[in-house]
Amino acid sequence: MVKTASSPVTITVSSGGKETGSRSVGLTSPVPRASKSNNPNSPSPLGGRGNRRASSGGRYSSMSKDDPGEEMNSEFVTYTVHIPPTPDRPSISASQTSLNEDGKDGLKLKPERSFISGTIFTGGYNSVTRGHAIGCSSERPETLKLGSVCGMKGCDEKAIEGKCECGFKICGDCYLDCVGTGGGHCPGCKEPYKDVDDDDDDDEVRSEAEDRALPLPSKFDTRLSLVKSFKGQNHPPDFDHTRWLFETKGTYGYGNALWPKDGFGLGSGANGFENPPDFGERSKRPLTRKVGVSTAILSPYRLLIILRLVALGFFLTWRIRHPNREAMWLWGMSITCELWFAFSWILDQLPKLCPVNRVTDLSVLKERFESPNLRNPKGRSDLPGIDVFVSTADPEKEPPLVTANTILSILAVDYPVEKVACYLSDDGGALLTFEALAETASFARVWVPFCRKHNVEPRNPEAYFGQKRDFLKNKVRLDFVRERRRVKREYDEFKVRINSLTESIRRRSDAYNAHEELRAKKTQMEMGGNLSDPIKLHKATWMSDGSHWPGTWASAEPDHSKGDHAGIIQAMLAPPNTEPVYGTEADGENLIDMTEVDTRLPMLVYVSREKRPGYDHNKKAGAMNALVRTSAIMSNGPFILNLDCDHYIYNSLALREGLCFMLDRGGDRICYVQFPQRFEGIDPNDRYANHNTVFFDVSMRALDGLQGPMYVGTGCIFRRTALYGFSPPRATEHHGWFGRRKIKLLLRKPKATKKVEDEIALPINGEHNFDDDADIESLLLPKRFGNSTSLAASIPVAEYQGRLLQDVQGKGNNGRPAGSLAVPREPLDAATVAEAISVISCFYEDKTEWGKRVGWIYGSVTEDVVTGYRMHNRGWRSVYCVTKRDAFRGTAPINLTDRLHQVLRWATGSVEIFFSRNNALFATRRMKFLQRVAYFNVGMYPFTSMFLLVYCILPAVSLFSGQFIVQALSVTFLIFLLAITITLCLLAILEIKWSGITLHDWWRNEQFWLIGGTSAHPAAVLQGLLKVIAGVDISFTLTSKSATPEDGDDEFADLYVVKWSFLMVPPITIMMLNSIAIAVAIARTMYSPFPEWSKLLGGVFFSFWVLCHLYPFAKGLMGRRGKVPTIVFVWSGLLSIIVSLLWVYINPPSGSKDYMKFQFP
Repeated sequence: MVKTASSPVTITVSSGGKETGSRSVGLTSPVPRASKSNNPNSPSPLGGRGNRRASSGGRYSSMSKDDPGEEMNSEFVTYTVHIPPTPDRPSISASQTSLNEDGKDGLKLKPERSFISGTIFTGGYNSVTRGHAIGCSSERPETLKLGSVCGMKGCDEKAIEGKCECGFKICGDCYLDCVGTGGGHCPGCKEPYKDVDDDDDDDEVRSEAEDRALPLPSKFDTRLSLVKSFKGQNHPPDFDHTRWLFETKGTYGYGNALWPKDGFGLGSGANGFENPPDFGERSKRPLTRKVGVSTAILSPYRLLIILRLVALGFFLTWRIRHPNREAMWLWGMSITCELWFAFSWILDQLPKLCPVNRVTDLSVLKERFESPNLRNPKGRSDLPGIDVFVSTADPEKEPPLVTANTILSILAVDYPVEKVACYLSDDGGALLTFEALAETASFARVWVPFCRKHNVEPRNPEAYFGQKRDFLKNKVRLDFVRERRRVKREYDEFKVRINSLTESIRRRSDAYNAHEELRAKKTQMEMGGNLSDPIKLHKATWMSDGSHWPGTWASAEPDHSKGDHAGIIQAMLAPPNTEPVYGTEADGENLIDMTEVDTRLPMLVYVSREKRPGYDHNKKAGAMNALVRTSAIMSNGPFILNLDCDHYIYNSLALREGLCFMLDRGGDRICYVQFPQRFEGIDPNDRYANHNTVFFDVSMRALDGLQGPMYVGTGCIFRRTALYGFSPPRATEHHGWFGRRKIKLLLRKPKATKKVEDEIALPINGEHNFDDDADIESLLLPKRFGNSTSLAASIPVAEYQGRLLQDVQGKGNNGRPAGSLAVPREPLDAATVAEAISVISCFYEDKTEWGKRVGWIYGSVTEDVVTGYRMHNRGWRSVYCVTKRDAFRGTAPINLTDRLHQVLRWATGSVEIFFSRNNALFATRRMKFLQRVAYFNVGMYPFTSMFLLVYCILPAVSLFSGQFIVQALSVTFLIFLLAITITLCLLAILEIKWSGITLHDWWRNEQFWLIGGTSAHPAAVLQGLLKVIAGVDISFTLTSKSATPEDGDDEFADLYVVKWSFLMVPPITIMMLNSIAIAVAIARTMYSPFPEWSKLLGGVFFSFWVLCHLYPFAKGLMGRRGKVPTIVFVWSGLLSIIVSLLWVYINPPSGSKDYMKFQFP
C-alpha cells in the first residue's frame, strides 16, 4: 500500500475471482490524458509532473496481495467489492485469443477493451475508495501501424513519399491541411516544406479546392468560366461567376448559364442538365426558422382578448354598483370570487399574445458539421458531445424493464456514437437496477445494430414490437423479417431475465447468508463457544461473484440502507473508438448480419451517489447535480439531456433537432431546448386530462414567443455552462413601463466595466489570464463548484466545445473553428473515475453553491420550474422544439388518486415558489414583462382554489336560501353574461386553430381544472402555508410508473381502481350539496304559492355547470361496472344527514315553535 500524509482517500484496485487469482492492476491509461492539474499530490501514471490527473480527494495507489507491510488505517471502513463479468468485459482468455487471431496479419485489430468498463468503483465519507476488477490485464496491445500509413494522429490514409527529408509519412489530405493551416511546416521536424513557398501557400490550397469542386472536363465546360472576384470583400476567395449568372438570371456569351447534371455536361436526362445545387454558403444557411402564426388567426385572437377584457370590466362594474340588498352576504362572496377570477384570467391570458412555431433543417446540420472540408478532410463528425441523464429511485415503483427500454432507446439514438454518453442515476442504490443495467448493455449489442441497419422507429423495443401498425411498411431489405424475428425472440428472453432478477437476487443472497451462518457456527464450535448462543450476522445482499453489494441491502443494515450507503460508479460500456467498427456475418453467436453496420455503442455508466444519515440529499435535484459533476469529469459533453426513467426517445433524430437551435446563429444565448411531453397508455377519452395538451401546445408555444418556455423536468437539452450558473454572452435589460425601453448588455468581455452582484461571466480566449478580476474569479471556483480541480478544469473546455462556429458567430465574435471537435476523445482511466467518486460524496456540496446557484436549484418540490426561472432571470433564452414526429414519449398516471397526488405535488411547489425569493415579483430587468407575468402566474394559480371552492358552493347555498347573487335576472345581467361566455368560446376556438389541439382536449382541461382546483390545490395551499409559517416539512411519495401490461390484461386496468384519499372529500361534498340543493329548490318552487322561477333557473344553471365539470370525478368513483366503494356511500349518507339537519335548523317547518328546544330526561 502506498500512502502519503496529505490525503485520507485511498483507491485500491484488486483483481479477484476463482479463475484468475489476486494480482495488482496498474492504474494507467493507454494514452496520457491532456488535462491540467494544480494538485501536486495528483497521480501520474508516467511518474512525471506533466500529465497528471487532478484529484480533489487525495491520491490513489495500487495494492495487491503481495504488499506485506502496510495496514489499513483504523478510521476507514474496509471492504472489497467484486463484480461479475459484464457485457463489455469478457474473460481475459477470450480477449487475448481474439487479439492474437486478428493481429496475425497486422491489418485487422479489434478495438481495445477498456480497463474501466470491467471495474466497479465505490467510496465515500470515511471509507476507502476502491475499484475492483476481475480478469483485467494492465498490459495493452500496442496499435500496429503499417509503414505506408499516415503518421498524423487519428489518420490511417495511405502516405505519400518525398514530402520532407525527415521521412515523416503524411497523406495528401493531411499535407494540404498542414500547408493551408499549419504554416507549411512538417509535423515531424517542424521545418518548412522545401517544395512550398510561403507566398504560394494560399494559391496551392485554393487550386486544390478548385480541382475537387469542379466537375469533370467535357465539351460543355468550354462555355463555363471560373473567375476571381476583385470587388466583393464579403465573397469567399473563389467566386464562381457562372453560379452568380444562374442566380441572377444573367447571360454569359450566348444562352443562359446551365448547370450540368451530376457534374457532367451532355449527360443523361432530357437535356443532360438539372437544377443547380444550393449555392448559399454553409455558414449563412440557417439551421432553424421561426414560423409565426397566421395573421388571420392571431389578429382576431388578440382582438377578442381585448373585447373580453372590456366586457369583464363593464360586468364587474355593473355588479359592484347593483348589489343584492336582500342577500348582501351572498353578493359579497360572489363579487369577491369574480374579481379574483378576472385577475387570474388576465395573468393566464397575457402571456399568450405572441405564439410562434419553429422548424429545423437537419440537412444543413449534416452539411455543416459532418461534411468533409479542409479542416476536416475525413468528414468526421464535428458535432458537440451530449450527456444523457436518466434518473430512477425505486425499482419497485419504477420497474427495471421500463428503465431498460429507455436506456436502449438512448443507446440507439441517431447521433455520432463517440459523442453520446448515457448516465443512469440510481438513487436507491439497488442491486436489481445494477444487474438490470448489465443485462441491458448485453442486449444492446444486438438491438442497436438492428436499429441502425433497418432504421426502425421507435427504438424502444417494447414500443416497437408492441406497435399495431404494419411493420413491413417501407422495408425493402430481404433479411428484415428474418432478423426481426430473431431479435424479437432475443428480446422476449431479455424480458424474462429482467423479470427473474428479483427472485434470483433473493435466492442467491439467502444461500450465501445461510453459508455464512454455517461458517460462523463452525467457528464458534472451534473456539469452544456455546451453540445455544445466538449469532449476530447481517443479512447481506450478494452479487453473483460472491461479494457484498456496496449499495442498499434488502435487510437495510447500517451502511447499506436507502439513506446510508457508499457511492458507486460502474462504466458498463466503455467509451467507443473514433473510427467505425463493423461486425461480422450472422452465425451461431451473431443473430444478424453486421458486416455493413457500425457496432459501436455509446458509453454507459451506472451512478449511485453516496448517502449518509444527517445529510440533506435534496431528492431528485441532488441526484441530477451529482450526475452533472460525474459527467463533467468522465465525458464533459457541452450539452445535457435529462429524461425520466419512463420517458424514452421516440424520435431517433430528436437530439439533432434540439442542437439545431443551440448551434444556429444566436444559439449561444439559449440555455435549454424544451420538448413537449407526450404520453402513452392513456385511456382514449383522456378522463383526467393526462395529455395536458392545453399546457404543452398552447401555453408553452405562447411562451416561446417571449423569452422561452419553462423547464418541465424531463425532455430538455441544457447548455452545461448555463447549468453552472454563468450568465449568457449577451443580455437585454427592460426598463420603463412594461419593459418597453431596452438596453443591450455584452456580459462576456475581457475587462468588464462593472460587475453586478450574483453575476458570473465566462472569460473568452484566454484573455483573462492577465486580468486581476479573473484571478479573483479563479479563487472563488472552489467556493462555487467544490474543491475538485478536474471539475474546475472541465468548465472552460465545455464552454469552448459549446460555442458556435466562427463562420456562424460572425466577425469580431468568439467562436470555435470548424473541425475542432472532430479529434478523438481522450480515453477513460482509473484516475478519472476515482475523481468522479469523490464528487458524488455526501459532503462534497458543503459550503459550495451547488443547489443555490449552480446546477438544479434546491428548496422546492418543483425544482424544475425554479431552475428554469433562475436561468431566464440571468438573461438566458429558451426554445420550444415541437417535432413532426414526437421526440419523447412517456407514461402518466391514469388512476384518479395517483393523478390527484401528482397535481398536489406540482401545486405545492408553486406555493413554495410564491413564498420564496423565486417569486417573479423579485425578477431582474433581464426578464421580459410578459415572461415575468407567466412566472408570477405559476406561483399564484393554486390560490385560485380557495375562491373556486366558495364559488362552487354558492349555487347550492343560493338554492337552499332562495336568494341569488343578483336581486333579479335583468336583461343587462344576461347580456353581460352572454358576452363573457361567447368571447370565452371564441377564444377557445381560435386557440384550437393556432395550436392544433382538439375541442375535446380543451374541454377535458376545463373539467380537470375544476377537479384539481377543488381537491389538490386547496391542500397544496394548506401545506405550503404550514411549511412557511410552522416549518412543517413536505414529503411526497414517488409516482408509480405503470409496467407493461401482459397479454390478455386490460391496458387501462388502473383507470378503474378506486384508492381512497382525503383529497376526494371536497369534490364529493360539492357534488352532494349541489345535487340535494337542486332537488330541494325544485320541490319548494313547485309547491310554493308564489314560485320564483327566475331565481330557480339561475341557481340550477350554475349548479349544473359545477356538476358537469365534476362528471369525470364522479365517474372515477364508480370504478368498473358501477362498483362504488363503501366509503362513497358512507360519505354520501353522512353529508345528506348533515345537510338535512342544517336545512331544518335554518328554515324550520311552520307550526313547530319548540322544534329546536332539546330536553333531556
